[in-house]
Amino acid sequence: MYRSHNCGELRLTDTNKEVTLAGWVQKSRDKGFMIWVDLRDRYGITQLIFDEARTHETIMQQAKSLGREFVIQIKGSVIERESKNANIPTGEIEVLVNELTILNEAQLPPFTIEDETDGGEDLRMKYRYLDIRRNPVKNSLLFRHKVTQEVRNYLSNMDFCEVETPYLIKSTPEGARDFVVPSRMNPGQFYALPQSPQTFKQLLMVGGLDKYFQIVKCFRDEDLRADRQPEFTQIDCEMSFIEQEDILNVFEGLTRHLLKKIHDIDIAQFPRMTYDEAMRKYGNDKPDIRFGMVFGELNAVTQHKDFAVFNNAELVVGIAVPDAASYTRKQIDALIDWVKRPQVGALGMVYCKCELDGTFKSSVDKFYDQTDLAQWADATGAKAGDLIFVLSGPAYKTRTQLSALRMELANRLGLRKPDEFAPLWVMDFPLLEWDEETGRYHAMHHPFTSPKKEDMHLLDTDPGKVRANAYDLVLNGNEIGGGSIRIHDKETQSLMFKHLGFTPEQAQEQFGFLLNAFQYGAPPHGGLAFGLDRLTAILGGQETIRDFIAFPKNNAGRDVMIDAPAAIDNAQLDELNLALNIKG
Repeated sequence: MYRSHNCGELRLTDTNKEVTLAGWVQKSRDKGFMIWVDLRDRYGITQLIFDEARTHETIMQQAKSLGREFVIQIKGSVIERESKNANIPTGEIEVLVNELTILNEAQLPPFTIEDETDGGEDLRMKYRYLDIRRNPVKNSLLFRHKVTQEVRNYLSNMDFCEVETPYLIKSTPEGARDFVVPSRMNPGQFYALPQSPQTFKQLLMVGGLDKYFQIVKCFRDEDLRADRQPEFTQIDCEMSFIEQEDILNVFEGLTRHLLKKIHDIDIAQFPRMTYDEAMRKYGNDKPDIRFGMVFGELNAVTQHKDFAVFNNAELVVGIAVPDAASYTRKQIDALIDWVKRPQVGALGMVYCKCELDGTFKSSVDKFYDQTDLAQWADATGAKAGDLIFVLSGPAYKTRTQLSALRMELANRLGLRKPDEFAPLWVMDFPLLEWDEETGRYHAMHHPFTSPKKEDMHLLDTDPGKVRANAYDLVLNGNEIGGGSIRIHDKETQSLMFKHLGFTPEQAQEQFGFLLNAFQYGAPPHGGLAFGLDRLTAILGGQETIRDFIAFPKNNAGRDVMIDAPAAIDNAQLDELNLALNIKG
């Protein structure tokens, strides 16, 4: 037996017990006649004491040789500490060691294994197995486990059945790029790794399984950006014989369950907002509603004077920043520079201070009088002491720019509090969106999403105005889940493929298995998938997902620990019938 107890469980009530512990040396303090060692495992830290008056000389010499991260086993007796440490659960006791075994020596780690480390992100990712020993990462992974278990408990209690679907599937042209896998047994042919189990879960509904879920890896070969992983995990769910309201109720319930179990928070309301309303009020389809700064459209109260910038704009829109009228010109200019960065792309920004005495001071006083500026305040909901920022230009682009500014200001003002949770349903997305590059419509979600019944007549005449029977669950400004009611008949699915530019032959070649299945009694069905990585990070009070993934990739999609992706040798390429000379 390597241990009788773990390093986090001994207490004063265990005094005089003979115990066996094993773990890693966190640190050692050698006073010559006495040595203290902090022994760490997953569960905590226990202080060990080696005392030359009570410890054998051989063991004292062994203790002096211990370095950071040595793996050791000790036997000894629990005694009360003279100098207690209230910062750790085991801080009232220590173990007087009478036997020490060094299980494995360790080189000096490349960074300090402490909560606050001196290791940069790249270094810690290269030595991720060491990073996991640190409490912040270890606790994030344990937190993810807790979230996952609560998800399974809730869905299982709701009669959902967990089913595994294949990882080697067929590549399809919709959505992001696939990762492809060559087939040795079928020369010149390839599997694809799934971007989601979408069609398989629909086929499970055709199979009569009624309620399905899976915590599943998905893969997308997308252009990478910060906090996007080429492989990610979904809580994937599907239900039969339901309408949209049934799905919203079930997954509101799951979200309430998680917040209650993990944070003991009760959420009463899940507001609902259409896509159009979200874009109009917040400039994006996943608004953070923990704070205000709702957009105020200003065309009617700005385009009647000689200010050409506003007069020539499709949209003039502003937000009221709370209690920011005291900002200096230097602070305002810094924010103007911020929105002019290429990442945001604004050409400039107008401001108006709502002074505490009820007057207004703007950067365009030459064109607008106090009555005009009071109307700006009314439109944006500004009060005395607030600061109004105004952008103008093409409608969609300007809303996106103002949304970026709103989120930046909220971060700077401390309005995005990680211990506050504000869920929101965003609904009625456009079914299709036009792609200028390809010159055709693409499915905004995926091609299996059902159009709203009342918009079906527009598919042939004005497809851009058709709304989808789709919904996203937003939490604290992040989309944590999305889904839709699915098409469940061959005729409507074929019509959808037609509007996405598929010929009947192409549709049959790519999705014939699904179209054929619909001819054998497919039930009405729909579902939703949560992004587990993002959900866990938000529940954990973090914006970044990496610490909640055991072995994440970097921003370039590389695993710097194992150095992947990597080249393979020509013999393997020949075996896979890939005509590629990696040396050339």
